[in-house]
Amino acid sequence: MERLPELAVRLDRDEFRAMQPFGRALTLSLRGARRGTDGWVSWEEEDYCRPPLAEERKAVLDEYFEDLKVRRVRRNTGWRRIKALPHLFPAFAEPLKR
Repeated sequence: MERLPELAVRLDRDEFRAMQPFGRALTLSLRGARRGTDGWVSWEEEDYCRPPLAEERKAVLDEYFEDLKVRRVRRNTGWRRIKALPHLFPAFAEPLKR
């Protein structure tokens, strides 16, 4: 978690957006990530890998997060579940652009 300021800078620069096939979804999802009262970070992301987030973990996520867990949800239900939580990156608190 100590590297989150670095991740925020990279998200602001759109450094992941061009990564194929997941960059755009990863960027939008991490910009909308929320932090729970228990310290866990949550977001919803469209993914088709087996195992889930395999490419994203290798390229980005494992650098910034430990103990990642994946839960299958219907599109946008994950966002509804976490919308009341504070943004992990307040600078990106504007509505998500899809």
